Amino acid sequence: MSSELQFKSPTFAERLKGMLGVDFYRLFHTPLFYIFLAIAAIIPAMVSAMTMMPGPNGEAATPLYSNVWQIIAASESLYVIRGIADYANMNMVFIFGGIMVSIFIGHDYKSGYVKQLFTTHAKKQDYMMSKSIVCAFAMICMCGTYFIGGTLGGLLAGYSTEVNALSLILAILGKMVMSLGWASLYTLINVIFRRYFGISIASSFFFGTGILIIGAAAIVESIGLPSFFLNIFLYGSSVNACLESSFGTLVICALVSVGWAIIYNVLGSYILSKSDVY
Repeated sequence: MSSELQFKSPTFAERLKGMLGVDFYRLFHTPLFYIFLAIAAIIPAMVSAMTMMPGPNGEAATPLYSNVWQIIAASESLYVIRGIADYANMNMVFIFGGIMVSIFIGHDYKSGYVKQLFTTHAKKQDYMMSKSIVCAFAMICMCGTYFIGGTLGGLLAGYSTEVNALSLILAILGKMVMSLGWASLYTLINVIFRRYFGISIASSFFFGTGILIIGAAAIVESIGLPSFFLNIFLYGSSVNACLESSFGTLVICALVSVGWAIIYNVLGSYILSKSDVY
């Protein structure tokens, strides 16, 4: 009996808990995490402040927003972005977050941590899940600092504060919920380009900007097809989390985020299991 207990394999929950513990420890003990928290706060404050600066000839600047909360979420649910103000909101966290994930995972390979890990821990899906969860947590924290910086910047710029408080809260929660899906996507991207650090960062930035999805939307609309369902899944409902959000919006964001996480974790685990991860 004692021999059986001694060699009993750890359960899935035990393996994941152990790996999460290591990843959270590394996250909290690296300056990278805190640098990106600061970036997420400074950028929206700068965007609000710069739009109020006078032009080169002293002419009054045209405000980018009319409301403090538009730096947090778009006024309405959009798919094809009409201008920079439609995207220059908390969705920018998914760009910063993608770069942070690339650096965080890239360090695993540069430091030799992955080689050590997979020598003693053969479950590749545990690695994918742990990285997705920890990086999602980091992006949720970035959403928090973004909210603080964006709100302060909007108030200093003198924008209106009128808003439906419930819709604002639901929009913020929707974007936070989407962090899991985005983190899973970035983890997959970095698994694919694990040997090419520069390409992984560029790819994460590219996907974070939404350029590919905006282009797909333009093509879909040009041939007369409805883009609503394409929007919901491909862009993860991030643009649906707006200042007109309802509880239904939050549910859609949660479902899509979990759907993304499952798909990208399965793909990433498969790739790791079939490839040389060192």
